[in-house]
Amino acid sequence: GVGAMTDFGPLLANPRTLLLGAAAQFGIFATVLGALTLNYFGLIAFTLPQAAAIGIIGGADGPTAIYLSGKLAPELLGAIAVAAYSYMALVPLIQPPIMKALTSETERKIRMVQLRTVSKREKILFPVVLLMLVALLLPDAAPLLGMFCFGNLMRESGVVERLSDTVQNGLINIVTIFLGLSVGAKLVADKFLQPQTLGILLLGVIAFGIGTA
Repeated sequence: GVGAMTDFGPLLANPRTLLLGAAAQFGIFATVLGALTLNYFGLIAFTLPQAAAIGIIGGADGPTAIYLSGKLAPELLGAIAVAAYSYMALVPLIQPPIMKALTSETERKIRMVQLRTVSKREKILFPVVLLMLVALLLPDAAPLLGMFCFGNLMRESGVVERLSDTVQNGLINIVTIFLGLSVGAKLVADKFLQPQTLGILLLGVIAFGIGTA
């Protein structure tokens, strides 16, 4: 569903914007180091896999956070999912103060326009090439990125418009409901209400802040 709602046109028209997305990942690595620092000083115990799972909250991508935490730290899945989706919902409150502090009013008024018209062929080939590169270089991430690229291919191909419309609206809403129910089932009180959870919530907001900056 997310792939079907994504338009890569601006990225293909100006590939340099990829650097902006790459810079935003500093929030992930800073959060991993922050979690390991808390463990080093004996404040909150986090292993390296747990720190990596917490760090992905900074990617502002709920499905990725759930997938990765399920692989690396399933015991923290509920807390990480709650933190990720909570901060995604709070983006309008978290980001504006940081943006205003780091940019001038003139810079914020700059209107970004697409530099060139991206052809249909480019938009169709991009998810295919992206998936091939991911499968070769990062095979463990292929299932997650594969679904994303498949959804984007449905959108750009133009031959399955009914399916594309379904995954962008009805299907993604249904999946979100079941995702919330399944994650909520893991939120047992005696495992959720503990120092680790507070640490995850704190590190999550730091990850979002650094990623925005």
